[in-house]
Amino acid sequence: MAGPMFKGSLCALITPFKNGGIDEQAYADLIEWHIAEGTHGIIACGTTGESPTVTHVENKRVNELAVEVSKGRIPILAGTGSNNTAEAIDMTQHAAEIGADAALVVTPYYNKPSQEGLFQHFKAIHDACDIPIMIYNIPGRCIVDMQPDTMARLAELPRIAGVKDSTNDIKRPYATRQAIGGDFAVLSGEDATVLPFLAMGGHGCISVTANVAPRLLSQFHTAWQDGDVATAQSLNERLMPLHAAMFCEPSPAPVKYGASLLGHCDEEVRLPMVSCSDAAKKQVREAMTHAGLLN
Repeated sequence: MAGPMFKGSLCALITPFKNGGIDEQAYADLIEWHIAEGTHGIIACGTTGESPTVTHVENKRVNELAVEVSKGRIPILAGTGSNNTAEAIDMTQHAAEIGADAALVVTPYYNKPSQEGLFQHFKAIHDACDIPIMIYNIPGRCIVDMQPDTMARLAELPRIAGVKDSTNDIKRPYATRQAIGGDFAVLSGEDATVLPFLAMGGHGCISVTANVAPRLLSQFHTAWQDGDVATAQSLNERLMPLHAAMFCEPSPAPVKYGASLLGHCDEEVRLPMVSCSDAAKKQVREAMTHAGLLN
């Protein structure tokens, strides 16, 4: 492989709901919009896609839809993680069967496994599934933090392709690349710190903000890859209030509200998540206006 499998702006896509169910047409339309806007990849049914509150049947259907609609025009990373290894294997095998480009597998949450437990969990999924696997390391939600040396052990396996790093530690991409190097993809999971993350050797970002600003995020990453640091810095400053607004209340309520302002879907979320407060809606509207997304 010449370079990492994934880089640039990948969108952690929301899952639109309508009257309690998945709005499949809105979801398909969102993917078409992202392709037209220049997004470099789609993550189906990740955290922003409300994976904790969709059923396993719905999760598989969302992943299927993403593959069906994209028709190979944009990489699809299927969210298939679980804190139950057998369930993660089942979901990841399904992602391989439907033709997803990779599976995004979160570290086991709540269980609090050791580093050896993390290694064995991902190795078991790897060994049972014929698809590239991206590790999703998010200690703020999962409690456990996969260390670079554990990741380096996993990277020796042929289908462990990279990491979504949501540690918010801007030193981590350097440590990861020092431990692994090569073609291992190092993607940020934190929009607000993506510029220093890239400067420390990261390859891109799995972005929440890209749900409402896909073209701007694509332009930002393209500028960085082209060595146009001034343009990247200018776009980053334009987007910083929007990054903050997307997390002014528990995600994905703010980003779903933002998508609703653009006419892409309803703002509906599933309990225990609730819709944005009036104060949060005001912050989202103002940030989107500042970014030039609303008049």
